[in-house]
Amino acid sequence: MTTASAPGKIILFGEHAVVSGTAAIGGAIDLRATVHVQDEPGRVLITAEDLTLRGFSFDLTTGRIQSAQAAHAIRYVSAVLREFDARDMQISIKSSLPLAAGLGSSACIVVAAVAAVSRHQGHSLSRKEIAEISYRLEKMVQQGLGSPMDTALATYGGYLQIAQDIQPLDLPLLDMVVGYTGTPHDTKSEVEKVQNLRKRYSDLVGPIFQAIGAISQRAIPLIKEGNAAELGQLMNINHGLLASLGVSSRELEELVFAARGAGGALGAKLTGAGGGGCIIALPGRAGPEALLVAIRQARGMAFKVVTGCEGLRLEEV
Repeated sequence: MTTASAPGKIILFGEHAVVSGTAAIGGAIDLRATVHVQDEPGRVLITAEDLTLRGFSFDLTTGRIQSAQAAHAIRYVSAVLREFDARDMQISIKSSLPLAAGLGSSACIVVAAVAAVSRHQGHSLSRKEIAEISYRLEKMVQQGLGSPMDTALATYGGYLQIAQDIQPLDLPLLDMVVGYTGTPHDTKSEVEKVQNLRKRYSDLVGPIFQAIGAISQRAIPLIKEGNAAELGQLMNINHGLLASLGVSSRELEELVFAARGAGGALGAKLTGAGGGGCIIALPGRAGPEALLVAIRQARGMAFKVVTGCEGLRLEEV
């Protein structure tokens, strides 16, 4: 059996503005997807379990599927299997990440699957090759929307800054809380909405993008110094700017204000494309437990996470 696991991610700062070339900062988190590959003579079987699907199986040799919800997940694994012309194997996926929540679930599944399937076939791909193949496959499945940041973070871990290119950042680990609305987001529609707004009101949206980019640059030394109070203020400002672009929602706002209020967060903002998905919150004096309670009371799903964590892990049994 060959096993690989890869981390999810959060966007700390810079959503949407990054499409126009300003900097965004992302960090790998310690919620992971794990892919096990073992021999299965005569068929190719995919099984999976995560927080939202609760489990399914799909036999590529017969087309038989045990869950109508599985289509989203199997697209990515099927693309990996086609890439390596994989046969006679069972691929088991376990993920602690909800799908379509802006936490990079598809990227970490693709990266772990590429690493596990290729190694099971006897290939020894470098991390650079794994990241490049994974990005190409995710982008293909998502019809051109895959982000190189997501697959790079799933492969290398740590923190990355993306603008015209991707650069690693040497920053310390950071404890945060993620709140999931339970509402999946549609990255494509949210990006298109903001870009259409930019075309109509370029004189207004342009400065908002510049301000979001400036926040990303200011945040880097604050993370390095451990200046949580000012980092939280930047999170709040960034969220306000994103809300002005129309990518927040009632569910996201409820979690943000629950985190800042009863949760005592130093800062809270949506993460990812918006329209649904997740928020991130920086714990204050009351610690992460108060945030977990506040987000759950606001009807969200809450997780403690560590940002800047380890990337791809590969094992052979």
